[in-house]
Amino acid sequence: MTGATGLRLAGPRPGWVVEADVVVVGSGVAGLTAALRCAAAGRKTVIVTKARLDAGSTRWAQGGIAAALGEGDTPEQHLADTLVAGAGLCDEEAVRTLVTEGPDAVRRLIRAGARFDTSEAGEIALTREGGHHRRRIAHAGGDATGAEISRALVAAVREAGIETVENALVLDLLKDADGRAAGVSLHVMGEGRHDGVGAVHAPAVVLATGGMGQVFSATTNPAVSTGDGVALALRAGAEVSDLEFVQFHPTVLYLGPGSEGQQPLVSEAVRGEGAHLVDADGERFMVGRHELAELAPRDIVAKGIMRRMRERGADHMYLDARHFGARMWAERFPTILAACRAHGIDPVTEPIPVAPAAHYASGGVRTDLAGRTTVPGLYACGEVACTGVHGANRLASNSLLEGLVFAERIAADIARTPARTSVPVVPGDERTVPPLPPEARYAIQRAMTAGAGVLRSADSLARTAGELEALRADSGAPGKAAEPGVESWETANLHLVATVLVAAALRRTETRGCHWREDHPDRDDASWQRHLVVALRPAAEGSTLVVRTTDSTAFPPVAHEEIP
Repeated sequence: MTGATGLRLAGPRPGWVVEADVVVVGSGVAGLTAALRCAAAGRKTVIVTKARLDAGSTRWAQGGIAAALGEGDTPEQHLADTLVAGAGLCDEEAVRTLVTEGPDAVRRLIRAGARFDTSEAGEIALTREGGHHRRRIAHAGGDATGAEISRALVAAVREAGIETVENALVLDLLKDADGRAAGVSLHVMGEGRHDGVGAVHAPAVVLATGGMGQVFSATTNPAVSTGDGVALALRAGAEVSDLEFVQFHPTVLYLGPGSEGQQPLVSEAVRGEGAHLVDADGERFMVGRHELAELAPRDIVAKGIMRRMRERGADHMYLDARHFGARMWAERFPTILAACRAHGIDPVTEPIPVAPAAHYASGGVRTDLAGRTTVPGLYACGEVACTGVHGANRLASNSLLEGLVFAERIAADIARTPARTSVPVVPGDERTVPPLPPEARYAIQRAMTAGAGVLRSADSLARTAGELEALRADSGAPGKAAEPGVESWETANLHLVATVLVAAALRRTETRGCHWREDHPDRDDASWQRHLVVALRPAAEGSTLVVRTTDSTAFPPVAHEEIP
């Protein structure tokens, strides 16, 4: 199950080394929580982060964190809503773990210093979002929950004195002679204590690198979300799953035709507080499509918007919350209000133009309930991971909770594992992945948006696969190889995750959750109530993708016993 590929990104060998017991890659809620817990257990921990410590994707989260904290709410009710949103593909044991351990995990987060909004009675203020039948979303700063969680965890990390390497792009996993994780190679951008290509040697590696939204032209993800963790795991021989399930957030601020890059999000919480989705005539088109109307799960709302856009020949719809009034907008949604006004839209007096955009990867590196991947010593948590919690479509505000809960479980597993030293080795059959020129990034994004976005078909996916293959072939042609560097490495990572996503989307011949096949519009439980698992394996020339299906919605064990 842990077959090595012998592949790494082309680039210099490490020129410096840091020794540790644990290296955590990423500084969102998952990475910072894992680092804090590992350090508290006495393990020397190093955090590697692509930008600043406080610039992880978590800080962009607006809505909140979901947990059964309110009166009358229970983990069982949270479980039920998550399973429905996941469209029959959630691993129920993973979901039960999430919702059962979630409330106490949030309370520990509060004790660590996170300050959530409270009611006049001093209780945590809870709101409601799409797919939830109860108010169970804790929020902070109105619509700045992620920023507050990030602030609290960053402060705790700094107080604990955990060593941090900032502005560092992780490159590849290092392994020992037995094929176990032994650290990572990385490139530090700019001058500092470390610069250039180096390595952190550690017998436990935790991937918490966030998502891969930059594989599409328009996304809510920051520029650093280039699928680095998934690509690293694939080159290391780990399995990934459910990559075809990319959630497109229904209500992203529409900035005009051809707008690309990170787009402002209009949180689901706005609909949770009573905003309506309307077309240009002011008609609420989600009423009658689902019992929860605008508060249906995200995949259903995104499809509803896309259908109405096609019916009307429009490129966006509207979110109408004028009835909130100026005071509610300023107090409850100050971040969104400021973003809208910065783009010339005043939601107090006019409807907000919105359209779906890439938002969240429900799939990722396959893990068990301890966060272990199929490569011994390599863990994953947060958006980079696929625990089975989200199934075919993530329930709103479950992402922060998943990062929190499974980061704690990873730290507990590492603490139980006897400490050992790591000695990385260079495999004899090691081969390098040619870097792609930075300009290929835009070709990848446009191909993926056109053929593997919200609407997909066999024809569109095959065309996208062909365009991706042409880019790969061109990069390997004599005289065409790009110079190794941050932008070319990121582009290579985007190309790899795009290739896997398209391969999985082609294989899944049904519509389920956020995977919408126009040529297979129905859900097919008999054939497809199971996961697709993808791995990169050595081939005569380079590598090849191996795709298989699981027997059920439950993931098989990670099978570490196969490596001595």
